[in-house]
Amino acid sequence: MVKLKEFLKADHTQGGPVLSIGDLIDTFIRYLEGQKGYSRNTIRNYEIDLKQFLRFWTSKTASPDHRGSQLCRKEPDPLVIREYLGSLFGRYRRSTIARKLSAVRSFFLFLEKKGLINKNPAADISTPKREKYIPTYLPVDDVFRLLERPERERPLGLRDLAILEVLYSCGLRVSELEALNVSSIDFDERLVRVIGKGDKERIVPIGVIALRAVKEYLEATRQLRKKAGVDLSKGPLFINFKGGRLTVRSIARIVKRYARECGLSSEISPHSLRHTFATHLLDGGADLRSVQELLGHASLSTTQKYTHVSLDRLMEVYDKAHPRSK
Repeated sequence: MVKLKEFLKADHTQGGPVLSIGDLIDTFIRYLEGQKGYSRNTIRNYEIDLKQFLRFWTSKTASPDHRGSQLCRKEPDPLVIREYLGSLFGRYRRSTIARKLSAVRSFFLFLEKKGLINKNPAADISTPKREKYIPTYLPVDDVFRLLERPERERPLGLRDLAILEVLYSCGLRVSELEALNVSSIDFDERLVRVIGKGDKERIVPIGVIALRAVKEYLEATRQLRKKAGVDLSKGPLFINFKGGRLTVRSIARIVKRYARECGLSSEISPHSLRHTFATHLLDGGADLRSVQELLGHASLSTTQKYTHVSLDRLMEVYDKAHPRSK
């Protein structure tokens, strides 16, 4: 691991510090992994966002050293960051731009604390206002159509069914589903131990039908797991045909494929089933605080976006049932 003090090199020709960009990113990412406890998904997004920003930054201020490496010979400027954010509008949603700014701000805060820069140039840059949107969700009939689609005669069909059932039954993030092990499920108590954002653990119930789908899938893949050397009780819950853990990208492809085959929107994703889980609970009378706990939201305000959907349902019921609604 490269030491931070090696990043600052005397530059007598330019009169300023020289920062090794790639090494700084790598050190910051290791810091997030080792000390901050961020989820793998968050860390991956931060790394992508930072490399995108630093490509923009180096295009404005970098020059090669004697080895051909790109080195920044100027401390970061708020104007460069504002110009970078301006280049993102029209290409990304505001929520994505806000995340990219958060990555940049955290990165420069890290450099400031390490004494590598004098001041965080992103500290005073305002976060873009996020769009208010109604989450994509499925009506109950469409969910049932989706869940009936996988072929139950094949192990892959049983796997896909179990994935869809668990996503809808438990409201998990796709990264949380990916990380599940067989030991994460208490089959007797019908509970699932989930590791969420920031490695926070929560316990969520799992429905009888989803649990049955998981049991049938595990039984159908018993020989594959043995052949691949996968621990039958502690190994990954969802595996590919080689016995390796199924990736987030593969899970997303599975959900989109079945949605497409059912004639549903192309926007349907694993996160749509999480939205559907929350919406159906609220429509069924669940209180907002309970749904917050089940989803693993740190703030109730994050959960409140689902009330917009439920209010539509309430208005529909009101208009049909109240004698003086019209």
